[in-house]
Amino acid sequence: MTSVPQSKQNQWKARSQSISSSFQSAVGSWKFSALAAEAAELIRKDLERESILDHENEVRDEEEEEETINDSAVNDDLEPSSSYLDSEHALTAGAYHPPSLVSGGPRALFIPTGSLPALSSALTASEQEDITNEERVLLRDNNIIPGKRPAEEEGAAGKALSLFTRPLDYLKKGVAPAVHEEHAGRITERSRLLGTSEQQQYTKDSPEHISRKWEEAVSAGLIQTTWQRETKVIVKYSRSLIATFVLQYSLTAASILVVGHLGKNELGAASLAITVTNVTGYAIYQGLSTSLDTLCAQAYGSGKRTLVGLQLQRMLLFLWALTIPIAVVWLCGTFILQAIIPDKEVARLAGYYLKVVLAGAPGYAAFEAGKRFMQAQGLFSATFYVLLIGAPLNILLSWLLVWELGLGFVGSPIAVAVTQCLLPIGLFLYVRFVRGMECWGGWDRRAWQNWRPMIKLAIPGLAMVLAEFLAFGLLTLSSSWISATHLAAQSILNTVVTITWQIPFPISVVVSTRIANLIGAALPDAAKVTRRVALSAALLVGGLNSILLGTLSHYIPWLFTADPDVALLVTKVLPVCAAYQIFDALTASCNGILRGLGKQKIGGWVCLFCYYVIGIPISFGTGFGLHWFLYGFWAGPAIALALVAALEGIFLFRTDWDVAVSEAQNRNELD
Repeated sequence: MTSVPQSKQNQWKARSQSISSSFQSAVGSWKFSALAAEAAELIRKDLERESILDHENEVRDEEEEEETINDSAVNDDLEPSSSYLDSEHALTAGAYHPPSLVSGGPRALFIPTGSLPALSSALTASEQEDITNEERVLLRDNNIIPGKRPAEEEGAAGKALSLFTRPLDYLKKGVAPAVHEEHAGRITERSRLLGTSEQQQYTKDSPEHISRKWEEAVSAGLIQTTWQRETKVIVKYSRSLIATFVLQYSLTAASILVVGHLGKNELGAASLAITVTNVTGYAIYQGLSTSLDTLCAQAYGSGKRTLVGLQLQRMLLFLWALTIPIAVVWLCGTFILQAIIPDKEVARLAGYYLKVVLAGAPGYAAFEAGKRFMQAQGLFSATFYVLLIGAPLNILLSWLLVWELGLGFVGSPIAVAVTQCLLPIGLFLYVRFVRGMECWGGWDRRAWQNWRPMIKLAIPGLAMVLAEFLAFGLLTLSSSWISATHLAAQSILNTVVTITWQIPFPISVVVSTRIANLIGAALPDAAKVTRRVALSAALLVGGLNSILLGTLSHYIPWLFTADPDVALLVTKVLPVCAAYQIFDALTASCNGILRGLGKQKIGGWVCLFCYYVIGIPISFGTGFGLHWFLYGFWAGPAIALALVAALEGIFLFRTDWDVAVSEAQNRNELD
């Protein structure tokens, strides 16, 4: 191996220490945690090895050195302008990357910290553009810069037009005199055709100009917002997120929809098998993959893009290794379930489902890890496009295999396994032919090294995700002890409420990002407006869900089953599920606001206490003790959700938002 000069080693050491420090700031509130230190140390070691390899390549081949320099120059061009990141009140301050957790299993009780988008200073070009656009819009709304089509100040037509085009004039109270000078930018029949130099500067509308005006306006306390503006922002960013959540959950719902019409035993068996796969397999893959939210973001921020691919390789090898013990459990599923479930036929069918769907487990693991690889680069639309093709294909395959080709029950897990194998292939094709190859440096033997920090970082995320899946999994498993009819009905109820949850939860994710941005930009009043809009949206969405489930309770069951006993039972219990939809939406919204404030731990502990200390005991006590069965099972979550919404709502309305801004500023200063 070529020796490395001492001067180079000192440079690498200094650079690694600097990068390690910047990485710790990238994880925000985790700065002083041992897990963040482990992650930063892992990236630091990778960077040192990367630097040594770069030097060896320079010595061997001068042409490779020139290519490396050119690649570095390209990457430097992609780095954000310092004016964005160093700006004290920029919307990047405390801003989250778009969310990375997209769960295809049961509804989440709360969102684990590890699954949240990591705080990062390595913004992509598209994220920089979005942030600049948001700042531009708020500056226009507050009349600090000219609007898109300034109204003429003279003439009746101009006055009439100004009623519609002058944005939010009622916010001008408290505007400094300097702001009114912007009227010089309005065009009238007496205006100079070329305009003044100041007007020409405004027409450029450059990001640097927007950043400067934003800082001046925030420092002067001129930035306000309205419920109309915040509603527009939330709707804009939640639409695609809702579609992504619905598409991924459709992979699970399709099995219930197609198999349900075969019979109640098949419906119950599919639901039971899906519960087992969620708890013993998919939750593990999802939970462990959350560590890539931090590791890939840090690697991307280092400037050495190929380290993102190295983190992906480590996680892939780790998840595929874990597939071996998972496979043992699934292959023995028939024996395990027959020892637990009274109905042996349902247990046999569920075990058969587990054996077949095992073929798709490696693909599911690769897709979960691949999503993080794409999202670290800001390629959030890649997952949506892949699911946009994969989800309909899964439904088509399920229908063809189960009904048209006559495979029956086994056709459903075959369709799921095939789809799970195709999803990571779709991501690969996107990377290969669209975008993302800059972070892939080929397979590296270093992927077999330094697993320990990655595993330590992944364990908290795993524990929290498992807690989510277990709560509703326990109810499904418990319903199988009553009868096959109750198990089938429970599977339909669980599927329906999970589908309705795919609307308020994505909205809460957008709310958390928006509030985090506004708090980081020192705009507490604007953040409080977002809070009011978020809670109002939750009431609206929850109310609509409640009305739909209540009015369609006689029709929804027949979408999933042809068994009259199962349909009748679902019809009777569905109003109970409809009754707590408002609490469900409010809980999702409150948790989103808490995440935006950096108080997600409070939401996590409240949800854990209300579900596992209050909700689950009530479900079992009323379900088995009072013989309410499914009525009792769903009474527990209803009471727990109402209590969560009440406790978190009280906390939010007692929160001092100015203190929240100070805490965010202190974190930024420490970083």
